[in-house]
Amino acid sequence: MHVLFPALLRFSDVGLLLLRLMVATVFFSSGLSHLRDPAARSHSIGASTGFTVFLGSAEVLGSIGVALGILTQLAAIGLILIMLGAIQKKVFVWRTGFWGGRAYGWHYDLMLLVMNLVILLTGGGKLVVL
Repeated sequence: MHVLFPALLRFSDVGLLLLRLMVATVFFSSGLSHLRDPAARSHSIGASTGFTVFLGSAEVLGSIGVALGILTQLAAIGLILIMLGAIQKKVFVWRTGFWGGRAYGWHYDLMLLVMNLVILLTGGGKLVVL
């Protein structure tokens, strides 16, 4: 493997921590928006109130796991599943294009899915609890 800046490799775990914190920030914020007013949020996403509460709870718990490095891979799998559901909804139900259309595109959801895939495949780096 050829690396252009080999000295930077010693910071890879810090990079993974920053990635985890960014992912956690996005999902924590999204989860809170689902939980603050589940009835209104469920209407806007076309889901039941109960599912919206479940979704918000899963996002908050997954974000905490990813941020703190507790069951990191399991949390990343859960967040990947959420993003697969979001992409499915945008592509097949709302018919949203990659960059947009009726709402913002599913490129954003795909980025979050791949970010969680990196967390899953690396275990989140060495700066984790479990």
